[in-house]
Amino acid sequence: MSEEKNMSKVWLITGCSKGFGRVLAEELLATTDALVVATARNPETLKDLEARYGSRLLALPLDVTHRGDVENAVEKTLQRFGRIDVLVNNAGYGLGGTLEECSLEDIRSIFETNVFGLMETTRAVLPTMRAQKSGHILNISSVAGLVSQPGAGMYNATKFAVEGFSESLALDLEVFGIKVTLIEPGPFRTDFASSIHMSPLHPAYAGTLAESIRAYIAAAHGHQAGDPVKAAQIMIQVNNMETPPLRLLLGHHALERWASKSQVQEKEFRQYEALARSADYDVPPDS
Repeated sequence: MSEEKNMSKVWLITGCSKGFGRVLAEELLATTDALVVATARNPETLKDLEARYGSRLLALPLDVTHRGDVENAVEKTLQRFGRIDVLVNNAGYGLGGTLEECSLEDIRSIFETNVFGLMETTRAVLPTMRAQKSGHILNISSVAGLVSQPGAGMYNATKFAVEGFSESLALDLEVFGIKVTLIEPGPFRTDFASSIHMSPLHPAYAGTLAESIRAYIAAAHGHQAGDPVKAAQIMIQVNNMETPPLRLLLGHHALERWASKSQVQEKEFRQYEALARSADYDVPPDS
């Protein structure tokens, strides 16, 4: 077995103060020999893990919307551990409300974190992974990146962007031996709901489907079917696969929502297939 295969993997995880990031860091430290770089805007939230796991954990401040923080986190990781084997782009939050309800400032802000911050962090680790000719990038997306719902269009837009970016990124990086996986959870019993910024309700949308997102979040919080520890274990399992999937839905809710949309979408595409084909020039396809 090569020396590289005997080395403990170095995981760099964003957004570890709570939620998936925190649970994944804990699971890696408790069940594997991984070396973990756990980052958070406030690294004080990680002091208990530092005390428990010592030199296996490096806790760093990181706001993914600040390029200096991103560069510093990557530099400190390389100084301490010498490599980066896995990047988990987990930092992000939700925004509830219709287009008319969400301010442009709030829309720009969620894109800065959920999309541009993810891209900036990915960009920062790529030179190291290319030099290693190996690496795995796990982008925490959502079923909301595949299926939209009323009253959450801005959040949907950020996750749809992550999906498209990651799909292309996987094609770009295959030649360097770097793998990309989109993790697409449904509702999980984390405190994600507490990170959702709800925009003020516009009177025109009162009583509509768009308003239902507010009641749904309040009612579902603490009762979600998804187990975050099992999700973390699955992410670790996926990283150990020789050929990991590009996309991985997590939880029955995510699978059912995707299946329902796929059926409707397929039916609609086929219904208008002749109209779609009529857009080409009136010449035989092979001429």
